[in-house]
Parts: sequence; C-alpha cells; structure tokens
Amino acid sequence: MRIILASTSPRRRDILALLGLPFEVRAPDFIETHRAHLTPEAEALELAVGKARAVARAERATLVIGGDTLIALEDEKIGKPESMEHAAAMLRRFSGRDHRILTALALIDGATGRETTHLECVDVRMHPFTDGDIAVYLARGESMDKAGAYSIQGDGHRLIEHIHGDYLAAVGMPLRPIAQYLRNAGAEVPVDVERLYGERSLWTWSRFAAA
Repeated sequence: MRIILASTSPRRRDILALLGLPFEVRAPDFIETHRAHLTPEAEALELAVGKARAVARAERATLVIGGDTLIALEDEKIGKPESMEHAAAMLRRFSGRDHRILTALALIDGATGRETTHLECVDVRMHPFTDGDIAVYLARGESMDKAGAYSIQGDGHRLIEHIHGDYLAAVGMPLRPIAQYLRNAGAEVPVDVERLYGERSLWTWSRFAAA
C-alpha cells in the first residue's frame, strides 16, 4: 500500500516512520482557516481532513494521512505564537493549570475516496512557573512553531507536571489508530506498536507514566 503523509511536520514524519513502512511526504496545498464557531475538536478534525483532501485529490490508489494538533484551554483554542511576547503570554496562562492537546487524523483511501477520521485528546497539567522560568525556556528557541508555545518532546517537558493520554498524540500523531487502519486494510505492519508504546523510548516519552 502506497502511503503519503500530507504534512511538512518533522515530528509527524518521525512518528509515522516508527511503523517501519515506506511512505512519501507531500506539503498540502491548503490554507488553515480558523473558525470561531467550531469547537476545538471540530476544528482540529476539519483541518486534518482539509490537509488530507488537498493531497488526495491528485493521488490514486494511495492512502493519504493528514493531521492537525491544537490546544484548548477550557474552551479557548490556542494555536502557535506570533511572537516571543505572545509565546510568553501563552505560557503564563498555562502555569499551574490544566489544558487539552487535541490531535486529529484524517485517512483518505485514494482508490475509493473513503475518509476515516480519529480524534485523540491528551490532558496536560502544568507545573506552576514564574516569568523567570518562562524566559529561560523561551531562550531555548523551541516555542515559535509549536501550538501552545512549548514542546513536550523537547525541554518543554520540564514545564509539565503530568499528562493523561497518548504521548505521541501530544507530539502530533497517534500511531495506534493508523496501525489498526492499515491492518484492517490488509497491510502488514512490521512493528509491534504495543511494544513500542510499552517501551516509551522516543524523545521525552519515558518521563511520563504510560497512558
């Protein structure tokens, strides 16, 4: 089965590569338009589907995978920061509080046009931290392309007290639903995904309790 990842995210590319299957990467010709009337969950799903469709239109007999990740603080959507000042303001709001990381998947079968979606929610509790802590973290330079202005797979894990949910979904792409989809489609997945989840050896995964 030919697989295309409709994303330029290096994090999603690295996660999908864990399955041990060959795949191609395409940048979707898709403009992300954020819609105030949609819930965070609905918007994440809509964006993931839009990215996948943008690539699937030009492909046949191919599985196209699109994804989107956003953060919800209560019911407010939190995207990527526009400046370092904006990043500091985001992190200040997270201090000592809970928020959700929402990652949506869209899988489109190019042969049939069938669309399958999946939404994963990860609950995150942040440590209380000071403006000085925020300044030290921002100086590490990993905030500007991340939803919520922090990287769970980088030094941003130090800001987190605990998570409840799929670590890989928090980074940008859950593997279990993709592996299950491929098996249902008759593809052989050479990697034991449950063992991978048990080992938790990638990035900062081992610092968080198994979900």
